[in-house]
Amino acid sequence: MKIEKTIPIEYQTLLNQISTTFLQGQNRAVRAINTTILETYWQIGEHIVEFEQVGKSKATYGNRLLQNLSKDLTMQVNRGFSHSNLIRMRQFYQEYPIYATVSHKLSWSHYIELIKIDNVNERQFYENQAVHENWGIRELRRQMETSLYLRLAMSKDTEGILQMHKKGNIIEHPIDIIKDTYVLEFLKIPEPYQVSEKELETRLIDNLQTFLLELGKGFTFVGRQYRISLDNTHYKIDLVFYHRILRCFVLIDLKINEVKHQDIGQMNMYMGYFAEEENTEGDNPPIGIILTRKKNELVVKYATYGMNSQLFVSKYQLYLPNEEELRLQLERILNE
Repeated sequence: MKIEKTIPIEYQTLLNQISTTFLQGQNRAVRAINTTILETYWQIGEHIVEFEQVGKSKATYGNRLLQNLSKDLTMQVNRGFSHSNLIRMRQFYQEYPIYATVSHKLSWSHYIELIKIDNVNERQFYENQAVHENWGIRELRRQMETSLYLRLAMSKDTEGILQMHKKGNIIEHPIDIIKDTYVLEFLKIPEPYQVSEKELETRLIDNLQTFLLELGKGFTFVGRQYRISLDNTHYKIDLVFYHRILRCFVLIDLKINEVKHQDIGQMNMYMGYFAEEENTEGDNPPIGIILTRKKNELVVKYATYGMNSQLFVSKYQLYLPNEEELRLQLERILNE
């Protein structure tokens, strides 16, 4: 019989103190290294730009400056000065000429992705979101590839879009978590192949981590095929989440065909049930989202007339969005 050794509480406290101190020190070291890298690369970019701005230097070296620097610095310092890296350092300084605007919460790899964005407002949005939601490089790339900024902007009015430029997507109201279109390209369902609603749900659960990223900050998974009973009749809600920031349940129903008024009425019933039977003290009224392949705006408008303002119908698509088309739509919204 194995006898477990009892660890004195004083010794356990010491272990915890040392472990915490070490991890905190390790994190400070990583942050310090990241800050140094950002400042160093910014200063290198500054040196290059200032040199290029001198008329004689520009005439003498022209377009060959970065190629020459890459070759000579590689011989002198060893590595880290490829032609592409020097281009990024110069651009880093050009896009962030005031170093105080550089966030030390993001890495050099983050900024490599951010400086690819020409639109200043859009870049600021992704920078704010990456900081607020603690995105790694993989998450940032996906959100850029799926045009998150444009998709969120489509669901806001002009004032909301301007606020989004300054602060990112701050979540205060149910509309703040809603996208006009959800991109589910990670399911790898080829067009025009059509899956059943059950298979779509299964694939979303199998890719839950990516789906949570697409839904946005604050979502936690509660269950699938969530069963509720009303007067001896059983119903099942496809997906149920809880939103930590808004402090409410989020109910999602999946539709592979066009949404009908009965679907909207059914979601409204689900929301009423959760408000009365599932909510506990401190919970806010639930949010309902019907995710559909096709959306008839008139049907949705009249079917939701006078209904709960926290019921939304959004589209989903199985491929990456056409960025140019989204930009044109956004321009029309801003010019209205």
